[in-house]
Amino acid sequence: MVKNTAVGHKKFWHSFRFASQGIVSAFKSELNMKVHCCLAVVVLVAAAVFRLPLASWMLLLFSITLVLTAELLNTAIEATVDLISPEIHPLAKRAKDTAAGAVLLTAVFAVLVGVYVFYHPVMDWITGLMS
Repeated sequence: MVKNTAVGHKKFWHSFRFASQGIVSAFKSELNMKVHCCLAVVVLVAAAVFRLPLASWMLLLFSITLVLTAELLNTAIEATVDLISPEIHPLAKRAKDTAAGAVLLTAVFAVLVGVYVFYHPVMDWITGLMS
């Protein structure tokens, strides 16, 4: 691993590079990260198609950010546990399962936000098709 020996402004910008590398690494290595990102794109395209108001966009962006953050933290926890405890151990399992549970919880929240935000626009669109 490369040690960050930069100082001042350089160190600040290096931290962005390292963070970006972490996001890219998670996207490349984790199927769930890819799924969450693809679903986020679908949701944002749908929000544009339905011309949702700013408040709805903010709810969607907040939910997407929560899910992706939880997935990144889950990936970090799993990697750390695998490094520390490569063999199967009940505490390692508990740590991994708990981190995965956090992702599930945020994903359920995101689905509920999606239902809340899209329900009326989709129902109006369906009604328009049937008229």
